Parts: sequence; C-alpha cells; structure tokens
Amino acid sequence: MEKLGFAVSVTASQQCRGSGRGRREPAGWARLEPREEPRPARPGPARGTHGPPRRGQRLKGKRSGRSSCGGGAPGACAGSTARPGGTRGGGREARPAPQQSCLRRGGRPPLPSHPIPGQGVPGGAVTRGRPAPEWLRAGPAARRGEAAAEGLLCPGGSPPGQGTSVRRVPPRGRGGGGSLAGTDGSRGPAPCGGRDRGSEAEPGKKSEECPCCSLAVKIIRMRNLRKADLFSQTDCYVSLALPTASAETVRTKTVKNCRDPVWNETFFFRIQSQVKNILELKVYDENAVTKDDLLFTVVFDVAKIQLGETVCLTFQLDPKTQETLEVEFASESIPVPPEKLVTNGVLVSREISCLEVLVGKRQMKKEPSEKDLLFSVKGSYEESQTLFLGSSRQPVGPLDFHYIKYSLSELHVALVEKKSLFCSCTSGEEKKDCPASLTIPLDSLPFKEKVTVAEDETVNLQVKSNDWSRNLDVRLEFDLCMQEKIFLQKRRKFVASALKKALHLEQDLQDHEVPVVAVMTTGGGTRALTSLLGNLLGLQKLDLLDAISYITGSSGSTWTLSHLYQNADWSHKDLSRPIGEVRRHMTKCKLSCFSLESLKYYHKELKLRKQEGYQISSVDFWGLLLEKALSDGKNNHRLSDERQALSQGQNPLPIYMILNIKEDYSLSEFKEWVEFTPYEVGFLKYGAFIRAEDFGSKFFMGRLMKKLPESRICFMKGLWSNVFSYNLLDAWHSSDPTERCLPRCTQHRTVDVEGDEPSSPARSHELETYLVTPECGIMGIIRQVLTERVMVSKFYNFLKGFQMHNEYLQSKSFCIWKDTVLENFPNQLTETAEFMCLADTAGYIDISYPPLMRPERKVDVVLHLNYSSGSQTLPLEEASKYFLKQGIPFPKIHLSEEEKKNLKECYIFEDTETPEAPTVVFFPLVNDTFRKYKEPGVERSPAEMVQGNVDVSSIFSPYCLNSFTYTEEEFDKLVELTSYNIQNNKHLILQALNSAIEQKRQHRK
Repeated sequence: MEKLGFAVSVTASQQCRGSGRGRREPAGWARLEPREEPRPARPGPARGTHGPPRRGQRLKGKRSGRSSCGGGAPGACAGSTARPGGTRGGGREARPAPQQSCLRRGGRPPLPSHPIPGQGVPGGAVTRGRPAPEWLRAGPAARRGEAAAEGLLCPGGSPPGQGTSVRRVPPRGRGGGGSLAGTDGSRGPAPCGGRDRGSEAEPGKKSEECPCCSLAVKIIRMRNLRKADLFSQTDCYVSLALPTASAETVRTKTVKNCRDPVWNETFFFRIQSQVKNILELKVYDENAVTKDDLLFTVVFDVAKIQLGETVCLTFQLDPKTQETLEVEFASESIPVPPEKLVTNGVLVSREISCLEVLVGKRQMKKEPSEKDLLFSVKGSYEESQTLFLGSSRQPVGPLDFHYIKYSLSELHVALVEKKSLFCSCTSGEEKKDCPASLTIPLDSLPFKEKVTVAEDETVNLQVKSNDWSRNLDVRLEFDLCMQEKIFLQKRRKFVASALKKALHLEQDLQDHEVPVVAVMTTGGGTRALTSLLGNLLGLQKLDLLDAISYITGSSGSTWTLSHLYQNADWSHKDLSRPIGEVRRHMTKCKLSCFSLESLKYYHKELKLRKQEGYQISSVDFWGLLLEKALSDGKNNHRLSDERQALSQGQNPLPIYMILNIKEDYSLSEFKEWVEFTPYEVGFLKYGAFIRAEDFGSKFFMGRLMKKLPESRICFMKGLWSNVFSYNLLDAWHSSDPTERCLPRCTQHRTVDVEGDEPSSPARSHELETYLVTPECGIMGIIRQVLTERVMVSKFYNFLKGFQMHNEYLQSKSFCIWKDTVLENFPNQLTETAEFMCLADTAGYIDISYPPLMRPERKVDVVLHLNYSSGSQTLPLEEASKYFLKQGIPFPKIHLSEEEKKNLKECYIFEDTETPEAPTVVFFPLVNDTFRKYKEPGVERSPAEMVQGNVDVSSIFSPYCLNSFTYTEEEFDKLVELTSYNIQNNKHLILQALNSAIEQKRQHRK
C-alpha cells in the first residue's frame, strides 16, 4: 500500500467555556418565507455514505486572519463571505420569492436563525446558536499567537514534503491532554474518569459512563488541486460527514475556477469518545448540469486528536504534484453529564431520548389552508412524519421521535401541500429535499409557541423531550445465551449415556469428560435434503444420535432440519416415517405448484406478508414454492416453535447458517456469518443476538421499536437457500478464485496517507488515514454491472443505530471473524445499514462450520457430511484455509490428487499439536463399497448388484442440483447409500469419540 505523509502542527488551547448543552434563548427563531430554491448541490456520494449534503444557514462573521498552517496565502482563491440572514446552496445567496404562506412563530418579528449541527462558520465565530467564548471568537490565528507568545508553538506551514517539527503541549491547568480515544499511558488520562481499558475488549456486556466532547473541524485550504474540468480549473467544495455525531452532511462554499482554493470554514460536532468517530472529507468538483464529480475522500480517525488541543494537519494527497489539503482540528470538553453506554467491546448502544411533538387547536378566520406539516429529525428512528391537519379544530395526537440523547439533533418543520406526493411522503430518500421552514434545536426544549401556517391561521405547537430508558432487546455478548447453556446441561446427560453404551465404558462419564460432538452439513438442494435423512438414519441405527449436541445446516440441508424439528421427539422415534413423508413429496409431480389456484395462493400470502411490514422479494416466492413442493398445504410452523424439541435436551440443537452481504460488493470482498437457532439470531462478528421470534422486526440502538409477526418456516427455508442473490463477481470468483485482476481494477483506489508523528506514536486502536479515489468512469460502469444483484432478500437490520466501539479492532472475538475489505471503514459496516441482505453460504464456501468454531461452544468432534456438487473435498479444503487465515484452530487437510480421484467413504483429520482444534470426521458423498455390500459385512447377490449402482458424481447423475423430482428408486438408493456409509465407518466415528474423551481427561489432569 502506498504510504504518503502529512505535515502536522500542534498548539495548546484553553479549556472550552460556554459550549455545553444548555438551553438557548428562544429569540433566535426565523420566519422563512417560501422562495425559489437555487440549484441544489449534487455531489456523487461514494457507496456507503449518507447521500448529498444539505445546507443550513450561515452566520455573519469576518474571516479570521491567516493561520500558522497557511490559511490565506496571497493570490489564493476564496469564496464569498456569508451574508446576513443565511445563504443556501453552497454559499450562494438565495433569491427572494414572492410573499406567500409562511411558517413562523406567532407574534414575533423574524430574526436570524441558528446554525444546524456541524454548520460551517467563516472564521469560527459561533457555536450552535450561542455566542462563542472569547478564546474561540478570537479565531485560530489569535489562539496560536497566544501560544506562540509563550514559546509553545512550533513553526507551521512548511512546504509539503519537507516535514514539520512537532511538539504536543498539554493545555494549561491540566496534568496532560486526555485523548478522545480512550486510555494510553503515552497520551494522558482517559476522558471517562481515568478507567484503564485492556488491549482486548472483554466478550461480556458492560455498562460505561463517558461524557461527550466538542470537536471543531476547520477546512483551511488546498494547494495544487488537480484539474477536473477540461477548459477551466476545478470548482471545488468540501463536504464533511461524521455519522456518529450527526446524520447531516455539511459542506463548504464552492470556490470556482481555482487551483489553490481557500475556505477557512469551521464546523462543530459533539462526539462520544468511546465510539469510533470517522470523519469523511470529500472533495467535489461542482458541475452546472451533471452530477458533481467526487475527486477523492480523506478518511480520518478523530481518535488521533487529543482532548484539549488544536492540531493542524496537512494531508499530502499526491507527492508528485504536491497536492495537499489543510485541516485544523480542535477538541474541547463540554459541561454535560456523562452518557450511559452499553457495549460488548465491539458495538456501543447510546442513550435515547423521546421527542414528543403535539399540535394543538387550529385558530383560523376562514377556510383552512390545504397544507400539512412535515416533521423530521435526521438520525432518529422515525426520520420524518407527516401530520395531517385536516379541517377539525380538535388537537391532533402527538408524534414521537426517538434520537440519540447527546447528539446535536434538530426538529425540522415544513409546510407541504396535501396533494404533493413528493413532500408528504415519509420515506427518507424522498422527503429529504423538502425545505424546512422552522428549525428547533432539541437542546433548547421545551418549546411552546403559536405557529403561523397561513394567513390568519395558526396552530399551537408544543415540543418536549423525555429520557427513554429501556433495556436492550439486542443481547450484546459473545457468550452463549442462557437458554443454550441450560440446553447443554440437559443434553450432556443424553450424550454421556449414549457414549457409555457405544464405547462400552464401565463407568459413567464425568461432566468434564463429555465431548461436544456436532454434525456439520453442506448445501446441495434436494440431494442434501435426501442425503441428510440417510446419514441421520445411519447414526440412529448406530445409537449415536444422542451423542450429537449440534447439527448445523445451510441451503438444502436446512429443509431437512426444519422438517424434522416439527416433531418434538424426532431423534427418539423411527426415522422411517419422516423419510417416507419426504419421499412422497420428492416423487410427486411438481406441475401443481404452478397451477392457477397455487398462483392465487402465492399472491395472497405475499400480499399478507407485505401488509405485515416485510420487504417482499422473489426469495419469498421461492419459499412458497418450497412449501407447495415439499409439504401438504400451508404450514404455520415457525423457527421459535422448535424450542419444544429442545425443552428437555432430547434432540441436538439445530443451527441454520447464512451470509450477510452488500449489494455493491462481491462475497470475497464482504460477507458476514449469521446464525439462526430456535433461541436466537445473531452475527458472529459483532456479538449481537436477538430472539428468534423478533427476527425481521424493526430495531433502533438495540431497542425493539416495531414488532413484526414471526415469519412462517417456508419463508425461512427460502431465505436459507437463497442462491438468487449472487452477482457476476461472485460467479467470477467461483469459477477461478485465484483470478482477481478484473475485480481489483474496478475497486476504489485506497492508499494510506498517514504521516509519522515522532512525538506521539499512534496507538493500536487508531485507524490509519486513508485517501480513497473513486474508480475511473468506464471501470465504475463495469463494476456497477458486475456487482448488480437482481434478487436481494432484505430484512430490517437489528444492528441499526449501534455505533462501533473505539477499540473494536482490539476485540479478539471480532478479529477472528473480520475478513472483509471494510473492516477499517466502520462508517460502511452493517450497523449503518437499514436492511440486512442475506444469501446462501454456497456462493462463498459451501459449509456451515462457523457457528461450531465459536470458542464458546468448545466443539471437540465434527462429523462433516458433504453434499456439494463438483469436488467433494473442495469445501473442506477451503474451510481449512479460511480458518487458518482467521487464526481459528482447525486441522490441516492433506489429500493427494490420487486420493481425491479415488475417495474413500470416511477420513479423520486432527491436529495433535493444537488441542483446541476439533477432530473432523469427513464423509464425502461417494459410492465405494456400497456397490458390493448392501449392509456392512453383507455382500450383494448377483441379482442385487444393480441396486449398488448409484451415480452421485457424473454429469448425468439424477441427483444434480436442478433435479427437484426423483423416482422412488432414485430416492431409496440415495437414502440407503448415505445410511450405509455412516454404518460402514462406525469404527472411525468411535475412534474419534474415544480420542476426544481421552483428550478431555488429559486436559483435566
């Protein structure tokens, strides 16, 4: 990775005064007349960002003097100074419109309005509508001058590439500068009361208290800006996004046709230091007609800035052309109460407040206006809501907004036409361009005023905020849930009894001697459905079903498990009956699935599912087809119902495996393992789990906001076997996993622009500073085509609202599962997404191993039952390489090419040097000795030899993936083959079980 440097100059700043979360005087509200809007900015946001920036009002102020890092060199270009009353649209003054209906506070003259969170202020004169303290109004140059007078300031503004001497000075009156990032001996005390944190986050859930602080970001200037237009210099502006602090994306004014633009604009944010605050600085070229061109993005970790200091950074973007961006950062403590956080070391849940908006009686002298009120709070769970005023004089019920308590949020109120579908909608993407006519900062509440909505027409508007303290509905722990722990205690008795009988032990096994044995199955459509039934039948005949604690499945094998677990005692009953039921459905004609009656049924069920609140897709239709093809009529069974089959520990615990993906990335670039059990659904990487019956419901910051009915099992089957969401890049990687040239050249170009700070070495949890350059035009189009997913199964994301912990990359539980290209870009990870996009695991590796590899489950023996098409050993080999890369103990797989061509029925792989690695008993789907033996040790007669001819490997096999109907003979042969392969290798299974017991005994000693 290319490594460039940035120049750094550091000054000491005084302690912040007057920047706390106090109530502001209500005299600053504006009457905003409807006006003709100027052309809105059209930045082209990169994937995973928060859309085009919005402009609020600017405050009048003079540009500060030149700073020590080169703020205003002679001859540099600069945009116009903000005018009184505010400007819109990137620094351009809005044109006045004819006087029409307005929204204003009754009986008050119009006054200048407050700035929005993160609003740019020329020179840095005002913070969030309150007069700035004297030290801040003086501007950065004056503050640096004060420091220089005391001999504390090193020279700044050195030419790029020549380096700058750096000296960090603690603020006056303190023993040392506390870091925004947490605790480190070289950087001063932690801001959260000085509590030391280890280098690795604990897996359990913790409650913490930590105050927020203020961050000022001043965009100073650029030098040697690249030319983006053909006939002129770049019309440049910078947008700032800090999603953990504000949902608003703010921007500077546009400096036109300039190679060295100067802005000197300051933006203010309130940040929580215990979360990973990543600032994205996007530099755009503004276009008059087409979408604005994104030139590059600087991704900066705010944790690098110490509390109580001012730091000026010069990012060297291109060493050849000496292109640089100069930005000044200043952090200050603010007098607010400490925020109560809940975290597992990876995700952080913050405090929530509930905003209550009540519109009282309408007072009017004539017919009511045909307008309604649109309320919105950016970053809240609800985002926006429309209040239909109607003609009634009775008060309307209150509207609630749930938002982060200590964020600088605002309530925007706008008048919208009743007939305007564009403005009266409530979806976030469509309502964002409705201009706000009234803005109420939520730290100025309570608010109670008369608001004019039209001539001679007012309403009483009341707004208040209350703490919304509720326990989390998302379990933030990497440990097993309590229900699973209780199940394992009960299951251990069945396992001990089964092993004593199978191994002919003289004494009962002690609890610490009982191994955890699991069955791991792969996908394979109806072949997996049928083969798993045969394998389980073989284990039942060996009296080993009770020795199994877990069964994991993906794709077609999940059809078998969901069918069996409708019977609460299936493993203790003869499996011939459920096998017979599946046989009847597998051999019947499937044309009835497409009859007119069936199509009407599908339409009715999909309509009902949409009314329940789900995002329907073709995957739901696939689930209904599976229900019609593999069961008798409508099946109301649900995943949580399978708890009945686990209540006494009488059956193994089923785990269903799937991948969370992103629409604009391939599976090799981004995937996250998600497990489903009758108890919980959760992400292995984040340590976040919800109850199985809550999957699909709406969550915010770990709280259940809207409960949706639990999905029927047919929709879950369709989801677990969703092979329709793959894109062309996935197919490219599947065909040749080593060929990555084309995908690599279509990606954004990301380089490290981190410089060396000799006086304060970077700590391990601080992320590097990256320069991300979007792919060129033709490659961008190619990538868009390659990553397009035609069918995507979307469910509401139960991680929505969470924020990443500042030290999430130090968590071992997170790191063993991090294998995507976005791990160092937390603003683009799953917790920021509205929906989860889920797909079958077979697109990456056709396995369901990951839940068994969780250290908390401590699995000792895995029976790997393979049903994949193509190479029978490839999934196991890929799994071994994957776990080796992730640092997860797993045995190495060594098979020669000759052995792969002539596979046996069973292999044992173990790692004697790593006791934590499980023993793998591998069963490929092959027909070896079954050709000559109908049962172990019983040879076939000449007349029975034809029964041993089962083709499971050739291209003419009746068991290929697209075969959905078998003949009775084909079905019976496959069940007999897979049952025989298990029974014929009883000695190897018992050998592995006995070794596991001995190993646990030795470990105990």
